[in-house]
Amino acid sequence: MISTFKKISFYFLLITAPLTASNKLFSQSSISAEENYARNRPGVIKVHTEFSANVYVNKVQMNQRRFQLLVDSVKRLDTTGLILKPKEKLDIVLRVLYKSPFRFFSGTTEYLRQDHRIVSSGTGFFISGDGYLVTNCHVIDRDSLYVRKQFILSTFQDVTDANIKALEATWEVDLNEEQRNLLYNTYNVIYSQVSTMFLFDLQKKIYVEYREDRDDTGSSIVTKPARVILKGRPMPGKDIALLKIDSASNLPSLLLSKDPLAQVGSQVYVYGYPGFVANNAFLAPDAFIEPTLTTGIVGGIKKSVGGWPVIQTDATISYGSSGGPVCNHQGEVIGLATFGSLEQATGELVSGFNFAIPVSLVQDYIDSARIKPRMGEVTELFNEGLEMYYKEYYRNALRKFEGAEKLNKSYPLLALYLTNSKNRIGAGADRQSILFKVIIVFGMGIIFFVVIYMFYPKLKLWWTKPTRSN
Repeated sequence: MISTFKKISFYFLLITAPLTASNKLFSQSSISAEENYARNRPGVIKVHTEFSANVYVNKVQMNQRRFQLLVDSVKRLDTTGLILKPKEKLDIVLRVLYKSPFRFFSGTTEYLRQDHRIVSSGTGFFISGDGYLVTNCHVIDRDSLYVRKQFILSTFQDVTDANIKALEATWEVDLNEEQRNLLYNTYNVIYSQVSTMFLFDLQKKIYVEYREDRDDTGSSIVTKPARVILKGRPMPGKDIALLKIDSASNLPSLLLSKDPLAQVGSQVYVYGYPGFVANNAFLAPDAFIEPTLTTGIVGGIKKSVGGWPVIQTDATISYGSSGGPVCNHQGEVIGLATFGSLEQATGELVSGFNFAIPVSLVQDYIDSARIKPRMGEVTELFNEGLEMYYKEYYRNALRKFEGAEKLNKSYPLLALYLTNSKNRIGAGADRQSILFKVIIVFGMGIIFFVVIYMFYPKLKLWWTKPTRSN
């Protein structure tokens, strides 16, 4: 009896082994780059810091008498118009203005007032479903010298454009690009030396932008104000800031790694909003809300001048990507993209030598703020669905995605994976369905073999039993 039971147990294990092996597939920790993006893209956000102020700048006026003398003298160079074309005469006038600007322009005691604003942008990511997020401190904090410089440049741009348009209207001409640049440089010299600028009522506001998906209108951009919970100082300080948006729930979030430091040579994935992409003239205006994914390896663990470690990577990190998450091959955040390396001769960023603040320092700030980041239920369901989806278990994935949909229908990428799962189930591509069919056929064969094997002696006796003769 015991021997028979052991045989039955052995054959049962043979039947169930394929199913057990399939379940173990879900315990694998490494994920593909595509799944890494699908998991983390929804929780990556854009961070804007908006500075606004009332700007007062001295008006600059032209000495009309001297300017008219200049124009008349140029006209006398060729009264017939056969030698010098109108464009060439205008070129001569603009070059004289550029060479001797203070002969024709001067400042006044009258001030021009403008309501002006400048925007500093970076990247961040949610660490909880209720709206806590992480970014770099330098994304939300700018020193007064930087702010003043940006206001001067921006205001100068607007004032100069207005002056050039006024001159075009007065002269009844349309300047070409070369002529406009020459006149622009003339005003640059003038305003830098004879005009002053004052800022009043300087204010700062922080906003975050993230994507929501809608069935009827596609995707939309949500903009919400954020407040500072805790911050460090820009590099060489601990360049970390914790922010919070209010009245938030079931937001996508990223999981922080529990490993204090990444391993040299390991693969990394960096998410961000590089300015080179956002300012590309050939891209649609709404393209900026899609983060860019770059990959690389950990090239080293170095010590900062402040004494804490930083992660070196050759993954591309540029202006606008600051504050973005650096993730490992498991999809967990291991660092905060923070700064690059400058070429000594040109002062330009050197590609391939970028640095991230390790997640252990970020965790210190989270602990100090008494925040307990926890991946929300909607993100857990979505990620579990992705894990099953990329293993081709589409029915199981669909159940998870439908559970996430009940919590947040606008979860980015969710609608896409719901549709794809249904289509692949309909096409008969579900791996579990195929596996169960194989198991059933295989199991029936095993059961038939067991029955034959167990009852073979009795069958043999029954088959060979002699018949009684009459």
